[in-house]
Amino acid sequence: MQPSDFTEKAPGRPIKTAQDYWAFVPQPLPPALEIDWDLANTLSEADRSLSELSGVARTLPNPHLLIAPFVRREAVLSSRIEGTQAGFSDLLFFEAAPSAKPPIEDVKEVANYVSALEHGLARLKDLPVSLRLIREMHERLMHGGRGDTMTPGEFRRSQNWIGPLGCTLADAAFVPPPVAEMTQALRDFEKYLHEPPVLPPLVRLALIHYQFEAIHPFLDGNGRIGRLLITLLLCVEGLLPQPLLYLSAFFEHHRQEYYRLLMAVSQSGSWTPWIAYFLRGIAEQSSDAVKRANLLLSLRQRYREKMQSARSSALLLQMVDDLFSTPALDVSGASKRLNVTPRAAQLNVDKLIKSGILKEATGRRRNRIFVAAEIIDIIEAPEIK
Repeated sequence: MQPSDFTEKAPGRPIKTAQDYWAFVPQPLPPALEIDWDLANTLSEADRSLSELSGVARTLPNPHLLIAPFVRREAVLSSRIEGTQAGFSDLLFFEAAPSAKPPIEDVKEVANYVSALEHGLARLKDLPVSLRLIREMHERLMHGGRGDTMTPGEFRRSQNWIGPLGCTLADAAFVPPPVAEMTQALRDFEKYLHEPPVLPPLVRLALIHYQFEAIHPFLDGNGRIGRLLITLLLCVEGLLPQPLLYLSAFFEHHRQEYYRLLMAVSQSGSWTPWIAYFLRGIAEQSSDAVKRANLLLSLRQRYREKMQSARSSALLLQMVDDLFSTPALDVSGASKRLNVTPRAAQLNVDKLIKSGILKEATGRRRNRIFVAAEIIDIIEAPEIK
């Protein structure tokens, strides 16, 4: 990274450190913005799509039926951007039987993402989105995995950098602010989070995401925490009543554009292309979430009608609903969730197998895991037509 990479319109300044490398220090938000008609139209489309998703969320019979699978899909996709290979089914198998065998590190990292997001959402009841909350989520994200040595829950005390695998500070593509400047940038960042909003909420959210990634306050996990913040802020700002929108699928599908546009903001203050990209992500993923939600709700209705026509017990209907939150289970887990004996749980599992809702997925005689394949197919599908 060289000072010549940055123009006079850059929203910050490159500085040369005592160690003789250049780093970028972003200015506090907000920047001066010019919103043209094209961007206004893109914002309108994003608002419209998000409002449709919000309407679906408000009519859910039980929001937790969809929150859990959507959170887990986001955990897989956000972690995949960082190079993990674990899939949605890997995560479900791990959660269904965590002690069955040692999980691969990738699965543990994805499970940690779920834990971090669930913690953040729960803490919103008594804590605003703040540096403290960000550190708490980071601690859960990095705990016990490959990031366990990367000071989980603590802002960095040394320099980090961004670039190809194996690059050094000398040839890094981007160097975030040194520790002293990072500390002040974080104070300014938190202040902006708590200021009364002036800009449209989704535009403000695009600025916040850029700023967090430019500060890059952790040794590892910055991308995942930055994407977690989007979901939290959508809920805090009242844009969504439930956490059903996630942008990792859009970012992962347009990964090179994502990195290019973030860098263009730093180097030349190119805010409009970045904001337009972010808003397109909101619109596309809102539409996708509406389609998935409607498919899952229709499937739930079909399952319940099938069980009711067979005069099934209330316990079996509860078990059907639980499958939409946890579409993979073992008998022990079902027994605990339903508060019944293992034998009663097994009998109900057998009924769901007979009805075609569940199937055994391991091929084992012991420690078997049963999956609701139709539910998983809807969640895992790369695209919903």
